[in-house]
Amino acid sequence: MTPRIAVLGSGANGSSIGADLTLAGVDVTLVEQWPAHVEEMRATGLTIRMPDEQLHVRPRTMHLCEVATLREKFDIVLMLMKAYDSRWATQLIAPHLADDGLVVGVQNGMTTETIAEVVGAHRTMGAVIEISSTMNDPGLVLRHSGPARSWFAVGALEGGPVGREEEVAAVLRHSGTVEIVHDILATKWMKLVSNCTTLVTTASLGLPMLDALAVPGMRTIMLRSGQEALDVGAALDHPILPIFGLQPADLERSDEVVETLLDTLYRDFVLPGATTTVLQDWSKSRHSEVDDINGTVVAEAARLGRSAPVNSAIVEVAHRIERGELRPSPEVVEVLRRQIGD
Repeated sequence: MTPRIAVLGSGANGSSIGADLTLAGVDVTLVEQWPAHVEEMRATGLTIRMPDEQLHVRPRTMHLCEVATLREKFDIVLMLMKAYDSRWATQLIAPHLADDGLVVGVQNGMTTETIAEVVGAHRTMGAVIEISSTMNDPGLVLRHSGPARSWFAVGALEGGPVGREEEVAAVLRHSGTVEIVHDILATKWMKLVSNCTTLVTTASLGLPMLDALAVPGMRTIMLRSGQEALDVGAALDHPILPIFGLQPADLERSDEVVETLLDTLYRDFVLPGATTTVLQDWSKSRHSEVDDINGTVVAEAARLGRSAPVNSAIVEVAHRIERGELRPSPEVVEVLRRQIGD
């Protein structure tokens, strides 16, 4: 029987995946909380512009408030909500998940265990996502990295649905390369290391990722924030695992892991003009995921009796930006340096 799929959170990345699934003939419903986006998809369809092609599909869509009207249940829910929305969004969709259905946290941040607390580990699948996309107008996504340049990892928690990873991988392969992993928490932490290196740091300068990296002093701050995250992960007993299609041999030198991740991300996935999800949130006057990314490193370090001064500085600068006390600009690199104590 064809599985019923939901994409819960159909922003830029969710819409990109939803368009690929729709084009492939998958039974998929896009659920979204931005009313104008849902109405535009219903009226004129969904357009995905990529560097080498453009897709236009007419997906099945639902407003978030319409979830309560569902009668049939979903077999797989791809969760693409913000990390800080994971708990309530999982609670929202839980009554509409089949008894043997799976919620897949296709998100940044360490959300897998939060999802499991709501629906149980036996109905939870963790995932890592690397897609670069932007959406400013309803019904239109600028996807910088098409399926050939997009990457996912899928894995179950201990006590979870081990052996069912391929069910999820088969769905996500319509949108990119998929690896099945055996330690999803460590793999998620490796992506957290990468995110700590790039997402908030480059956004704080108000620049696309490639341009931000070229600002004097920025690369050093980025690498230091990532190294702190890697060190905290080691203290949590997370092994160093390859992501982004890398091999174990690529990460043999622990003092070069963060730099290898950064260079691989920029070489294989980041295109000119691409901005991070954090800068996109700030441009729309929205709260970012900083507390679920750099803030997680700070919190876990404190729990272990350690400090994470670089990530602490990044979190503080991000909070100042969100309070309106700072504006994202290249000059923020000096604010960060002062905050860190350089």
